[in-house]
Amino acid sequence: MSGDPSARSPLATFVERFALVGAWLLVIAVFSVLLPGSFFTWQNFAVMFASQAPAALLALALIVPLTCGDYDLSGGATVTLAAVILGVMNVVHQQPIGLALWVALGAGVLVGALNAFFIIYVRIPSLVVTLGTASVVTGFVQWLSDSSTISGLDGGFVDWIIIRQLFGISYAFYVAALVAAALWYLFEYTPLGRRMLFVGKSREVARLNGIRVDHVRAGALVASSVLATMAGIVYAGVLGSADPFSGLNFLLPAFAAAFLGATSIKPGRFNAWGTFIAVYFLASGITGLSMFGIPLWVTSVFNGAALIVAVTLSQFARGRAESDLG
Repeated sequence: MSGDPSARSPLATFVERFALVGAWLLVIAVFSVLLPGSFFTWQNFAVMFASQAPAALLALALIVPLTCGDYDLSGGATVTLAAVILGVMNVVHQQPIGLALWVALGAGVLVGALNAFFIIYVRIPSLVVTLGTASVVTGFVQWLSDSSTISGLDGGFVDWIIIRQLFGISYAFYVAALVAAALWYLFEYTPLGRRMLFVGKSREVARLNGIRVDHVRAGALVASSVLATMAGIVYAGVLGSADPFSGLNFLLPAFAAAFLGATSIKPGRFNAWGTFIAVYFLASGITGLSMFGIPLWVTSVFNGAALIVAVTLSQFARGRAESDLG
């Protein structure tokens, strides 16, 4: 079959765009038949939608620099940094939750700015810089929290994130959905979004066309850290506490969702709705398997295999159409 998208039939294009949605519905159908009394319940889906909101926010954070051709491996550490800052300021030092939120967001901007400085101005590869940043931030978080979970976050904050509901689903889910909608609009309908896509395709061509490539990349890295901070804030609200370790577990499935999402909705391009759907597709599989009582190690195998498969499928998408994958 021709690699030219215009040479494919409308049906083939539709199937390619929405195959992931179909796969998600198939997973739901299979587990609903096997576990009708536990998996196929509104309560199960409501819990899954809310509990996976931090993972969705982190995956959405990752696609911003990925669109520009950069990787951010510090996202998981930034999630835990934000949560622990809330815990230390609000619980340990009895500061207002509003002030703690602003400090956490400021810390996210600082992490993104440091990444941007070393990646863009010192010219160190993004994989190296963000891996090092992740290690530094993780060490700082463990020192700040004394490697202990901090419980007792402000009740009003927790109430807004996880207790209050709309249509039976906690507000945490809607925060992630709103961010997905904002990124979709950014990439599809704004000059900045188009500039980011051009930078991801070819930095030299973008530069020759007058795009300030370094500024675009720097902004994308800072935005990624800010969105990862939002993920940490929501994660703290979902838990009602600050865990200095478990936020790191979001990074691998978040990357898997980012690449898997690039095979759907806009095949060959990192996109918000494809990523959002991929997060819940993977979560549905994990949830169903967990209800069967699988050992804990299977989750790691599942997430690792999902990442490999997602990158492989995204490579096929690159070969079939023009791609914006980094």
